[in-house]
Amino acid sequence: MHTDWLHALEGGLLIGAGVALLALRTHHIAGISGIFRQLLGGTVGEGAWRVLFLAGLLLPAVVLGVGPVRQAGGTAWLAIAGLLVGVGTRLGRGCTSGHGVCGLSQGSLRSLVATGVFMVTAAITVWIVRHGVPT
Repeated sequence: MHTDWLHALEGGLLIGAGVALLALRTHHIAGISGIFRQLLGGTVGEGAWRVLFLAGLLLPAVVLGVGPVRQAGGTAWLAIAGLLVGVGTRLGRGCTSGHGVCGLSQGSLRSLVATGVFMVTAAITVWIVRHGVPT
């Protein structure tokens, strides 16, 4: 029987393998937001790897039949959250996968700072959602 930590370990190993394979095969960094933006922007040339890489991110959820996603607050909050993530990605010049996995592995100081900001912001957000805004 799998435990939560084992699922996290498996996921981390798969992410690491995917990042390493992408770097070895295409010499690209696995920054998901950049890959998606370039795909939407109609980057000419080698766009096929982008489609395959993004499909590979979604395929396990489809194959394994991950349960329904429940979002407190409904679809409107989910859309707002998505927009805020997009804005943050542009402001931070990268996303969590680009900075946290790829940037840190390359010793990037900018990625270290960005990942620290991501983690602190996530912790504060979870605290506020679970306990409310401090008064």
